[in-house]
This record gives sequence, C-alpha cells and structure tokens, in this order.
Amino acid sequence: MAAQRVVSLIASSTEIVYALGLGERLVGRSQECDFPPQAGQLPALTAPKLNVNTSSKGIDDQVRKLAASGASADALDVEKLKALAPDVVIAPARGSLFSVSLKDVEAALGGRADVKIVALEPNRLEDVFNDIRKIADALEAASAGEALVHRLRSRMHAVAEKAAELPPVPVACLSWLDPLMLAGGWIPELVAMAGGRSVEAERGGEWNALAGSAPEAIVAMPCGFNLMRTRLEMSALASKPEWCRLKAVQSGRTCAADGNQFFNRPGPRLAESLEILAEILHPKEFAFGYQGTGWEPYRL
Repeated sequence: MAAQRVVSLIASSTEIVYALGLGERLVGRSQECDFPPQAGQLPALTAPKLNVNTSSKGIDDQVRKLAASGASADALDVEKLKALAPDVVIAPARGSLFSVSLKDVEAALGGRADVKIVALEPNRLEDVFNDIRKIADALEAASAGEALVHRLRSRMHAVAEKAAELPPVPVACLSWLDPLMLAGGWIPELVAMAGGRSVEAERGGEWNALAGSAPEAIVAMPCGFNLMRTRLEMSALASKPEWCRLKAVQSGRTCAADGNQFFNRPGPRLAESLEILAEILHPKEFAFGYQGTGWEPYRL
C-alpha cells in the first residue's frame, strides 16, 4: 500500500511532494515549509534555535556555535511527530542552516521499522532530480517522478539552449553577505545554463576571488532571506571599501534576489531560479517577469 501519511522536514521536499500531485498525503512539515501556500496549514514539527532577527554576522556567529557543539539548527517536536504516525519522513541527511538533523529524526522514531526515512543530500543539479525520483519512489509514484523531472529538464533546457548562443557574463552569486560567501552547489550549474560564468571562492578568500575575477554582475541570494531582507542586509556589503572598487558595482550591475523562495531550495523552483538568472544576465533576450518579486537591481 502506498504511503498515506507523509512528514516533510525540508522546504524543498515539501514542494516536491506537492509538485508530484501528492500534497494531500502530507500531515506535517518544518516551520520553513511555506510553499505552496497550503503547506502552511500543516502542523509545524520544528522550531528554530537561531535568532534570525539580527544581522547576517549575528546569525553566522550563532550557526558557528551550534556547529561547534554538534547541535542542529532546529528543534524537533518529538511528541508531535509520534502523534502524527507517519509512514514516511523526509529529512536532510545532514542538518543545515534551517533544518533538523537526521540523527534527531532517527532518535525520535526510535528505530521503528514501519516508518521509512527518506534522507536527502543534494549537492549538484543532478542530485535534485534524483531526489525527486527518490521521493516519488518512496510514495510509490515513480511515473509521476519521472514526469516531473522531464518537465523541469525541458523547461531548463529551453533557457540553456538560447543562452548558449550568448556571450557568457562573469557573475558572482553571494550565498551569504557577512561574512561574504560565494554560492556553490548547484548554483554554478544554473549560472552556466543562464549564460554566465560563475565566480567561485579560491584560497585567497571570497573578497580576493571577487576582486581578482572582476565579475560583471553580482547577485546576492542569501539563504533564508527574502527580497526585502536581502536588500537591507546588502548595506553590510556596501560599507566595505572593497565593494565600490568592484567592476559590477561601478557599472551598476548588482542585484538583490529572494534567496529564501528561490536558489537555495533544491526542488522544482530551481527552474524559476534559472529563469531569474537568465533575466538578470541577459535582460534583452530574457524577460520572464520576475523583477520586483524574485529580484531587483540594487542601488546605494
């Protein structure tokens, strides 16, 4: 019998379950699972240990302390999880900035053999597609998983095919602003598909990588920050003396993006994230209509 009671503890996996057409099976979520909107009506099983109402530097300090102690960033409501009696629990293989750890989930379930844990650890774009298949298989909906992967690949291929004929734009994507961190994982792949060339961190550090590679565009997409919060936090960058010396800043090609809803969720909306990047890097060739909601130009 197909799993009828599913708990998703990752925002991206919740989106995947809904995109598979199986949202009615979800009975619980993490506090970060807010898309599609109906996901917010499900019981939240996690609560943040971090105070996110502080600066980027303040959040980073908290994360480092938690990491040093081996603690996860979110607290799991064990009793609520047990009461929901799930057949399947989707959780991160490793805890991240806004997630519980797999060991917390396993401890909460006490080794129950009747509950399937689907552990996800995407590092590249292909991992995301495989995670879609993994979730679909766990829910006995393999054909729906393949169909979703095909739709996403086709949509992304259409952008990549057009962008391949354009001159690549050197771009720096920032996954955190203070301290400065350059985006990795699947982001450089999306950048290449969007007609860009991603600046990645080198031994000298992120600021040296930025200065040395002279990116023609900069996109700030900090994890967990919406567009408004990203815009506010970019003041930490603008206050640095190195900022004004960057080519992208001098030419006015710096952008704030919604790093909460897009880019940092390895799920179906990476297709939208790709389209946002294409729109930023090649505005004359791509106009998907995300400006003002997914991204905006940043000016001092």
